[in-house]
Amino acid sequence: MNTHAYKITFLLLLGYWLSLPFIANAADIKVSVDRNPIAVNESFQITFTATETPDDDPDFSKLQEDFSILEQSQSENGTWSNRKKSSKVIQWIFSVTAKKTGKLTIPAIQFGNDSSTPLAVTITPADNKLKVDSNADLFMEVSASPETPYLQAQVLYTLKLYTRVEIARARLDEPQLPDAVIEKLGEDSNYNTQINGVDYSVTERKYAIFPQKSGALTIKPLQLIAEISSGSRSTFNGFFSQPLIQNKRVESKAVTLNVKAIPANIGSKRWLPAEQVSISQQWSGDFQQMAVGEPITRTLRLQATGISVGQLPSLSASNIPADLKVYPDQPALNEQKTVDGLVAVREEKQAIIPSKAGNYTLPAIEIPWFNTKTEQLEMAIIPATEISVVAAAAQAAPTTTPITQPSAPQIAPAVNTTKPEQLPPAPENPLWMWSTLFLAIGWLATLGYFLRPRKNHLSQQQPEDLTPVKLSEAIVALKKACADNNATAAKTALLAWGKLQFDEVSLGTIASHCEARLRDEIMVLNQVLYGQNPSEWQGKKLFQTFSENNARTKTTKLEQSALKPLYRL
Repeated sequence: MNTHAYKITFLLLLGYWLSLPFIANAADIKVSVDRNPIAVNESFQITFTATETPDDDPDFSKLQEDFSILEQSQSENGTWSNRKKSSKVIQWIFSVTAKKTGKLTIPAIQFGNDSSTPLAVTITPADNKLKVDSNADLFMEVSASPETPYLQAQVLYTLKLYTRVEIARARLDEPQLPDAVIEKLGEDSNYNTQINGVDYSVTERKYAIFPQKSGALTIKPLQLIAEISSGSRSTFNGFFSQPLIQNKRVESKAVTLNVKAIPANIGSKRWLPAEQVSISQQWSGDFQQMAVGEPITRTLRLQATGISVGQLPSLSASNIPADLKVYPDQPALNEQKTVDGLVAVREEKQAIIPSKAGNYTLPAIEIPWFNTKTEQLEMAIIPATEISVVAAAAQAAPTTTPITQPSAPQIAPAVNTTKPEQLPPAPENPLWMWSTLFLAIGWLATLGYFLRPRKNHLSQQQPEDLTPVKLSEAIVALKKACADNNATAAKTALLAWGKLQFDEVSLGTIASHCEARLRDEIMVLNQVLYGQNPSEWQGKKLFQTFSENNARTKTTKLEQSALKPLYRL
C-alpha cells in the first residue's frame, strides 16, 4: 500500500472515530398509539417519547399526509437523584383521525439528526352496525374476542361507553364470571367518534378473561348508574342556583362464551394455551471456559403472550451432571398489561459451580405450548448446552521451569518469581546494594504481616461469634469491611446479617437465600477465605450486589403487599 492510500485510510478511520460520540448519543425516540386497530371515524392518540433531549425541534409535517391533527401537546418529566436530575422523559402527544382506511404508517419524524421509528396502524371502516336511537345520549356496548375460546386461554372483553352529555359522577359494575380469572388491562382510553352523523365521546376499557371451565359461560350485563348535568337551573334563586342533576341507568348486553375443552392430542403434556411463547438463556461468563470451584450464573427467560404469569411452568432441568452443583434463585415473575392482553415473563437464575474438570452437557429445556391462533401444538426449546471446565490450578500454572520450593510454601511463589540467573549483573555500587537489601527486608516484613492473619484465620475452625446485633449495625459493619477490603470482617458481618435474616450460620447457606449475583460474590469471598491459593480481595462489588439485593427484596415485598385501588369511571 502506497503513502497516498495510507493517508486515505487514516482519514476515513479518523472520521469514523470522531463520529462515534454523535452516534452513541443519538436520542432514542419511540412512537406508540393508545389502541390498534382504529375505526376511520374515531380519533386516537399518537405519542412520541424521548428519554433525552433530541438533536433539534421535530418536524411533524409528514404526519398530516394520512392523518388529521385535532389536538397536540408536549410534556416533560424528570427523575431526581441526590438533588440532581438523573433522567427525563419528553413526550409529544397528538389526537388525530385517519383520512382513509387500510394499513397506514405513522412515518418516521425527524428531530434534527435524530429520528423516530415508523409504526404501522390498521384503520377499519366505520362501525355502522350499532342500532342507536337518535335521542340516545348515553349507552354501552360490550364485546368478547374470541367468543369460542379454549379452556384457560385469554379472551379480550371490551367495554365502550358512548356519551354526548356531561357526566357528574358514575358507578360502573365490573364484569362477573364465576368460573374465570378476570384482569383489567391498563388505563381507559378516551376518544371521539361519529354514529349516524352524531358526535359521541367514547371511554373504552378492556379486560383479559381466562375461563376455568369448558362449556357455555355467560358474562352478566354491566350496569352503569350516572349523574348527568342537564344544563338547566332551578327557577328558584335564578343564576346562582346549581345545575339540575339527573340520574340515569344504562345496561349492556350479556355475552356468552362457548369454551372448548383441552384438545385430545395434548395427552399428558402441560396445557399452556398462548398466542406466542419464546425461551432464551444468558450466561454471566464464558461457559466454555469455566474453572473448577468458580461460579457462573445462567439466566433462563420464558416469555408468553396471551397468558397469565401464574400459568408459566418452572424452567429447572432435571438430570444435571453430578459434578455440577446448581443453586437456583427465587424466580422473578413479571406480568405486563397491554391493550392487546397480558404478556407474562418468568426469569430464573442458577449459580452453577463445577467440582471437577471435563466436558459436560446440560440437557435441553423443552416447553410444549398450544398456539391459540393456529390451534396447533408447538415447542419452545433451548437445545442441549455443552460446557467445558478446566482445573483451577491450570489457569494459574507458572510458564517458567519449576524450581525447588523453599520450606515456607506461602512465601515461595513470590520469592521465586524471577530466577537469580535472569537478573542483570549487579553494578559495583555499594549504595545500590544497601538500598536493594533494605527494600528486600521491608518487602519480606510486609509480606509476613499480611500472611499472619491468613494463618491465624485458617487455623481457627471454631464457630464464629454470632451474638445477635441489630440488622442496621450488621449492614454498616459490612459496608465498612467492604470499603476496607477486609475479607475476614466482611465474613463476620455477613454471618451476623444472615443469622438475623435467615437464621443461618454459614456463608454457603446464607448464599442460597440470595439472588444470583450476590450469591456469586459470597462464593468468591468464601473461596478467598478458605481457598488453597488465596488472592487479594476487593469488597466494592460485594457491597454493591448486597445493596441491589436488599433493594429488590424490599420492592418485591411492597408489590406483594400492596392492594390494587378500586377504580371508578
